Amino acid sequence: MKSRASAPHGRLGRRAFTGLVAGFPGFFATHGFGETPSEGPSDKLNLAIVGIGGQGEANLRDLKTQTIVALCDVDEKRGGRSFEAFPRARRFADFRRMFDALEKQVDGVVISTPDHTHFHPAWWAIERGKHVYLEKPLAHEVEEVRRITEAARVKKVATQLGSQRHALPGLRAGVEFVKAGTIGTVTEVHSWIASKRGMPKPLGASEQPPATLDWDLWLGPVAERPYAPGLAPYDWRFWWDFGTGEAGNWGCHILDIPFWALDLSHPVRVAGSGPTPDPRRTPTQFASRLDFPARTSADGKALPPVSVHWYQGMPPVLAERGIGEASIEKKNTLFVGTAGMLLCGFDGWLLLPEKKFAEVKNPPQTLTPSPGFRREWVDACRGGRPATCNFDYSGPLAESVLLANIAYRVQAEFSWDASAMKSDRDDVNAMLGRRYRGGWEI
Repeated sequence: MKSRASAPHGRLGRRAFTGLVAGFPGFFATHGFGETPSEGPSDKLNLAIVGIGGQGEANLRDLKTQTIVALCDVDEKRGGRSFEAFPRARRFADFRRMFDALEKQVDGVVISTPDHTHFHPAWWAIERGKHVYLEKPLAHEVEEVRRITEAARVKKVATQLGSQRHALPGLRAGVEFVKAGTIGTVTEVHSWIASKRGMPKPLGASEQPPATLDWDLWLGPVAERPYAPGLAPYDWRFWWDFGTGEAGNWGCHILDIPFWALDLSHPVRVAGSGPTPDPRRTPTQFASRLDFPARTSADGKALPPVSVHWYQGMPPVLAERGIGEASIEKKNTLFVGTAGMLLCGFDGWLLLPEKKFAEVKNPPQTLTPSPGFRREWVDACRGGRPATCNFDYSGPLAESVLLANIAYRVQAEFSWDASAMKSDRDDVNAMLGRRYRGGWEI
């Protein structure tokens, strides 16, 4: 099958990152951050959507009130319903050709591709001054996360990580309890995903890819290999070359709770353990620990060091503290404080011991309600306040999730210098980035 990406296209970094995109200063002269966005129809965003099946279809459905100028997907079948739903949008398989054709017509880009192809379209969009909504875990590599986080800051574009549960009242209730000091000073946190997904069966024999799938474009920056069933459209998630396992899948959703509640940023030490790692496939269970330093909260309070534990599987601390199955239903995080404990998740909470907190019926109402998670991003693009999961907040969160994966894969504990982006172990440093195949270098 001849790839639609086979024509020469130049290096991805052919434009200097420091170069200003034509018209970029003018945009912020009229849509500066901090202004109240207008509600007029002329202020609809011109959006390009990269990856329009699965989660991309859900994002597109929620953003349909904007002007959808382009749809891009390497799989005509996977993206079929979205292509049909927006017949006026230009269709592309290669996001690079989309930008070449429509760069001046696009205000923002929504990216919902597999993890291994998050970075490149995001980088291209940010380099051209486009606002970006990007699915979790933001990128496949720690170095990629840092690069787009810093680039977005330099370009002053509006960003949002696709951690849509951030807007749920249930999640926010847990955050408000912690911030209010209801359980005293938090000394440790345990978060988990009760999933055994991982270690997929070995791939079968190679064969011709489906006629509707551009396999070369699907691989993107990853080393060329023949097509085999079992990767596209979904099980890529559990192969290290393409996905980041259940940690990457759920970590940015669940660890969002302690990150927000405790004003966390970068850890200073990371540890991981579990079954013997498979070099190619993600695990069905593991445990990790992220140690965060003393810091100052957003409202000026001094906060002490704290350890956040992340598990794929149920954490032993629940049984150790006598917390039964009925209590943890619909919950995924345990805060341990000097005055009590809080079990919480996306839509439920429980203060412990129950007798002590029997009179507490509702959390303090301190957080501004969300107008809608994707609407936050739209408003930010049009000059409103930054979205709540903008990359300055969610970049360190995504990096931490990926560092937890690395700690499991090396089965060790290491120190982490976030400013230098370096650990005290060579094997960890070697896993912070990846080499891109020819034509995809940046």
